[in-house]
Amino acid sequence: MMSKIQSADQRYFEYLSQNVFEIPKCGECGKFHFFPRVLCPFCGSENLQWTAPTGFATVYSTTTVRRQEGDYNVSLIELEEGPRLMSRVEGIDPDEVRIGLKVRTHILQREDGPMLVFVKRENIEH
Repeated sequence: MMSKIQSADQRYFEYLSQNVFEIPKCGECGKFHFFPRVLCPFCGSENLQWTAPTGFATVYSTTTVRRQEGDYNVSLIELEEGPRLMSRVEGIDPDEVRIGLKVRTHILQREDGPMLVFVKRENIEH
């Protein structure tokens, strides 16, 4: 039997591989959290529901990693629902990524598994 810890992580990536981004929301205190856990990090409740966030977010912090193969950004992204997560902003030059930039989720399907990244809001078709 699989533990809850493995299943929370596995469920997140399984749904992401189906182009579905969901995060846990506590049924007791109503707060969202990320990375998926088996207990609410705010109140300790086990009453968690997987919920699709709006997908809208803001760059909270960012840095550009310089490499000979090409530069890329690493950004701390704050979802509208509150949680912050590490990712990157795709589709624009790494030096154009700024604190306060409005972004939206985008799921990349890669050979080694799905990856949640972000793109500028105006770069997404509605």
